[in-house]
Amino acid sequence: MKIPQCITIGVVVLVVLLLAVPQGRRATYNPTSEITVQGTVQEIQDFYCPISGAEGTHLLLATDKGTVQVHVGLKSFLRGNNWNIRVGDHVQVVGSQMRYAGHEAVVARTVSSDSGTISFRKSDGKPLWVD
Repeated sequence: MKIPQCITIGVVVLVVLLLAVPQGRRATYNPTSEITVQGTVQEIQDFYCPISGAEGTHLLLATDKGTVQVHVGLKSFLRGNNWNIRVGDHVQVVGSQMRYAGHEAVVARTVSSDSGTISFRKSDGKPLWVD
């Protein structure tokens, strides 16, 4: 078999596999699993998040029970709302507890620090950046 034919077959197989594998649904905010966690911000990460479906801001929070990833909200929303959390800040997060990629995680509704509280979702979990 010639190399171009092998490449074509490989591409076709890849496309078929991608279409055949069920796509994961985005996690949703569940008010019944709401918890409050406190800890120190170890790291702030901005990356594409499958939960929000866009570039989001995430915190790695050191708590008394270990490290928790906090899915905060869209990066663009934070820019317009005086986001002022820094590595080393002590914060309190109210949000929906979940497991994400095999680890404990929280989808934040509010994040509080010495500089104030920022809300990201309504009490039902609907993001404030969604009309």
